[in-house]
Amino acid sequence: MTIKCLIVDDEPLAINVIKNYLDQIEGFELSNTFNNAVDGLNFLKNNNVDLVFLDINMPVLDGLSFIKSLENPPILIVTTAYDEFAIQSYELDVLDYLVKPIEFPRFMKALNKVNRRLGNQGQQTTQKTRSHLFIKIDKKKMKKVYLDEILVIECLKDYLKINTTTGKHIIHSTLADFTNLLPENEFIRVHRSYTVAVDKIDVVEGNSIEIEGVRYVIGRSYLEKVKEKILTHKAN
Repeated sequence: MTIKCLIVDDEPLAINVIKNYLDQIEGFELSNTFNNAVDGLNFLKNNNVDLVFLDINMPVLDGLSFIKSLENPPILIVTTAYDEFAIQSYELDVLDYLVKPIEFPRFMKALNKVNRRLGNQGQQTTQKTRSHLFIKIDKKKMKKVYLDEILVIECLKDYLKINTTTGKHIIHSTLADFTNLLPENEFIRVHRSYTVAVDKIDVVEGNSIEIEGVRYVIGRSYLEKVKEKILTHKAN
């Protein structure tokens, strides 16, 4: 079953984040996006939608008023920068309440709730095999990064440095959250500070690996899993 989705949000960047997340997940299809609730309502009158991602603070018609105006509402997930509307939202039978910035693991958890609500009890939300993802460079800009160009993701406190074959990018994220965006069969965390592309590893020696002439230490707790992953990957 393909779950048809609608995004209603007046922030273009917020729409792009959800679009990017949905693009990575099996079984969910984006039907349309709108930057105001009025257009979203008109779309719902003539189109079947299973799931709506809805912002609260919007001009003309706010998200809560949007919900109240629906006669037969689809599943609703609120996406907002504010947490004070949570009680009101749940009283209106909203399935989940996501506070921006929305992290991918939390988004996946919400979509698992959607599957359960729709009766897909045995269906676990899974990521698609994909060629790229978008990273947020600043408040207004997102950039496409091809997965096969990524070498190493390095943790720099509250930021990450993404080293690729074409350059470097600095983004605000945790290593755990960003690693969760990547295909498990292609990337592996080797240290609390590093995640690497398995097929970019040139040398494995003792407790270290080498990628394009740069040596990275494998954390003690990661060592066994890393070596097993490398052997399995090469065998494939």
